[in-house]
Amino acid sequence: MAVSCCCPDQGLFLLLLLLAAAAGAVSSGGSSDVQLNVEALLHVGSPCLTPQEHKHGAATGTRMPIVHQHGPCSPLANDQGKAPSHEEILAADQRRVEYIHRRVTETTTTTGHQVRRPKLQPEPTSLSSSAASANVPASSGDAVGTGNYVVPIGLGTPGERLTVVFDTGSDTTWVQCQPCVGSCYRQKEPLFSPAKSSTYANISCSSPYCSDLDNSGCSGGHCLYAVRYGDGSTTVGFYAHDTLTLASDAVKEFRFGCGENNRGLFGQAAGLMGLGRGKTSLTAQARDKYGGVFSYCLPATPSGTGFLDLGQAGSPAANARLTPMLTDMGPTFYYVGLTGIKVDGRALSIPGSVFSDAGALVDSGTVITRLPPKAYGPLRSAFAKAMDSLGYKKAPATSFLDTCYDLTKGGGGQGGKALPAVSLAFQGGASLDVDKSGILYMVDESRACLAFAPNDGDTDMAIVGNTQQKTYGVLYDLGKKVVGFAPGAC
Repeated sequence: MAVSCCCPDQGLFLLLLLLAAAAGAVSSGGSSDVQLNVEALLHVGSPCLTPQEHKHGAATGTRMPIVHQHGPCSPLANDQGKAPSHEEILAADQRRVEYIHRRVTETTTTTGHQVRRPKLQPEPTSLSSSAASANVPASSGDAVGTGNYVVPIGLGTPGERLTVVFDTGSDTTWVQCQPCVGSCYRQKEPLFSPAKSSTYANISCSSPYCSDLDNSGCSGGHCLYAVRYGDGSTTVGFYAHDTLTLASDAVKEFRFGCGENNRGLFGQAAGLMGLGRGKTSLTAQARDKYGGVFSYCLPATPSGTGFLDLGQAGSPAANARLTPMLTDMGPTFYYVGLTGIKVDGRALSIPGSVFSDAGALVDSGTVITRLPPKAYGPLRSAFAKAMDSLGYKKAPATSFLDTCYDLTKGGGGQGGKALPAVSLAFQGGASLDVDKSGILYMVDESRACLAFAPNDGDTDMAIVGNTQQKTYGVLYDLGKKVVGFAPGAC
């Protein structure tokens, strides 16, 4: 029988209010024949493109479409109003990166050896004595940002269709739920209603699943969760389980957060799907079903459609270039060994220690790839030299993007002209030859910037962002402990 969460006690109501107030494609070797198509990169006024048959992924796989949440294919596009500005996107991206660096520092030393430091717990919110058992620390979670991609899911019995952000840098999945005891941000789709689902149930405080949460509390015997994201966004509510529908598959008794007080920069998505490596993630919960394997492909432009595949059957084909997944670096994130960078097929002169001292991870939610300054400097110089030889004129910087060009005809950006090829090399011989759609971040036709940026310090973790992942089938296999890159997947 379903346990309704629709009648929270007075203690939880106070808890929610107090927490909210406190929250405030080129060849493998690389070449110089990456062709510039300004119109395609700008995709101004582009309609939603009809998805084509993708090259990789078997018919028996569980596949869901991935679209940019602010693109014309997004279910959220019609009513969400003006998309965020480039300044807002880049500012949110920087906040996410700063959070990732803080969390990595909590669990590793700068030499890369695992050190599980005590988790930093803020003082619990002060509550009345009647609600003393409902203390949930509002500690930092994962910064969501605005440049994210969304997938459709079904939740409950009968299933309610919801559109959620998918994120490899988060573990706990959550959706907004009725009733909003404190407050909820505006989402396009109706809020999930636990009372209408015959398979919904709250998780008991005594359940070991409750202790899997980074931050948990208790009210009336029911487990509570709370996450505060790096940008100040928050979600608080009951930890529950229900049937999760992914394409035609059903994951029964899937554990998720049923958020009744949610504030922040989530756009109009219904919530978030966590695909990290932690115990509460979809990856971990459905490991028996999907083998700890998933892959995705992000489309070249916001008007395109990519995919999220779950399970071995949906993995990219044999052309996936594999690199070891470094699972001893810490929780949640997907760590890899970045070893070098090429521009136009020529390896840059960067000591290997620059990459090994910093470490690296692959993240679906970070927009711009971050590198150690000692690696970014040579990349910037080589790219600028190549652009200069091709006749491109420089343009003003944008936010932290400092290597920008004018792609108008007057700035040298004529149709069919080449761009310098950029390639990232990883342990095991894997490479990611960045697609032409992922080399430049397009502000407008007169300002296109190299889509890489330096970290504050050389020991800050390098992050391979989603701009550079475009059109690749990015594979994560927890069993084999590998991450793979399959070119031309979407």
